[in-house]
Amino acid sequence: MTGFCSGKELKLPEVPVRTFRDGCYAAARAAGGAVERVFESAYPRNFHSAAIVAPNDRIAILCNAVYPWIAFAGAGAGDLESKAFVDPPAWAAAFAEIGFVVMSRQVLGSPLGSVDTAALGKAEWLQIDSWRPASVGEAVFNFWD
Repeated sequence: MTGFCSGKELKLPEVPVRTFRDGCYAAARAAGGAVERVFESAYPRNFHSAAIVAPNDRIAILCNAVYPWIAFAGAGAGDLESKAFVDPPAWAAAFAEIGFVVMSRQVLGSPLGSVDTAALGKAEWLQIDSWRPASVGEAVFNFWD
């Protein structure tokens, strides 16, 4: 979930930025818009991001770098640290069609304790205990180091 693992845990493969980019272009076509930018995850950010500009709309897209999980943030999300999550637009189905899991605003805003966290590893729990994310979204899309 967080993308952290210890030396004893298997390192998970990353979601290639190219796969995310392909999803963004498919979504932009479905939205009748254009991809404004795509950024690959870079330390300490654990997610790729992009922006799509559609008629009367600009939306940020976040993709966890380890898990194929997609979230959407509001038009003012140039500061992605605020992660003002919004409901997925209708064109979010373009991501689901190529294997991504589109996360709802409701799930992202849920307290971390309200979801099954049994599969989290020791390194993830150390980070969670240190950073104390208030929601699922804060744990899944983070800037932790």
